Amino acid sequence: MTIAPFRASSVRAPLRVHASQATENKADKDSAARQMLGMKGAALETDIWKIRVQLTKPVTWIPLIWGVACGAAASGHYVWNDPKNIAQLLTCMMMSGPFLTGYTQTINDWFDKEIDAINEPYRPIPSGRISEQDVIAQIFVLLGAGLGTAYLLDQWAGHEQPTLLYLAIFGSFISYIYSAPPLKLKQWGWAGNYALGSSYIALPWWAGQALFGTLTPDVMVLTVLYSIAGLGIAIVNDFKSIEGDRALGLQSLPVAFGVDTAKWICVGTIDVTQLGVAAYLYGGLHQTTYAAVLMGLILPQIFFQFKYFLPDPIANDVKYQASAQPFLVFGLLTTGLAVGASNAALGL
Repeated sequence: MTIAPFRASSVRAPLRVHASQATENKADKDSAARQMLGMKGAALETDIWKIRVQLTKPVTWIPLIWGVACGAAASGHYVWNDPKNIAQLLTCMMMSGPFLTGYTQTINDWFDKEIDAINEPYRPIPSGRISEQDVIAQIFVLLGAGLGTAYLLDQWAGHEQPTLLYLAIFGSFISYIYSAPPLKLKQWGWAGNYALGSSYIALPWWAGQALFGTLTPDVMVLTVLYSIAGLGIAIVNDFKSIEGDRALGLQSLPVAFGVDTAKWICVGTIDVTQLGVAAYLYGGLHQTTYAAVLMGLILPQIFFQFKYFLPDPIANDVKYQASAQPFLVFGLLTTGLAVGASNAALGL
């Protein structure tokens, strides 16, 4: 009887097949998750409801939801374990995130069909996976749901003036002129990026603070200035779209100033703004502990700027944002808590 020689390759081959299958399965899961979150590298889904969710880009809801929490903290009147306050907060987050941010992202995709056909042809509208009628219907449904929720929140909070409805209308108007011609603010570099930054920082903060307390002029000024950091975040997102923006004549900052200059403008607006806010917490509000915490949250952002963003802002934009932005958003909450502590000390 002849015994066949043992061949290592006969064992390794199936292992290679299983490893390849595991890698493909993981890639499929990642692609599906990206589809649901509205991120680059998404699966080409055909289910209409999944496509509708993709249009709203759920990954972009997070800063708005967080901003509402920061505003609630800044009010000095939010009770963290009160069921009514929790329900009001979650409803306000629903208004700011899925409804109004979803409206903003859907209308942005609608007016960016030509740009997306160049930069992101897999997006639902340029790929033809959703009809124009369905997109338009989604825009109006989300807008109506957002404005209706704002009015209900005003009634729930007992506001004499519908403050939240006014804020929702204002924010929706800014979203429209950001994306739609003839103004289309996003094509004007500074104006577009600041409009986007303030929508992500100031407006949700104002909503949260107005819901549980009084929206004061000093806080409005602080958050408007803090939105300059949001301008920097918006610039980060422009680097991935240079090719399409240049082809269509859009003057994003990387197109207008070049990559090298724009990347320094970007990190400068983010860092200088936060350092200024930390100085205000220390010298203006006399909240030394919160000022020190904010400083501790700024330093890691600077580290990741030099590690990822400044060497190659085009290749590393996502990696930088994933690493640095958690520290920025916790800085926002730190600022909100500092304002709330100051208001409580003054009896406001």
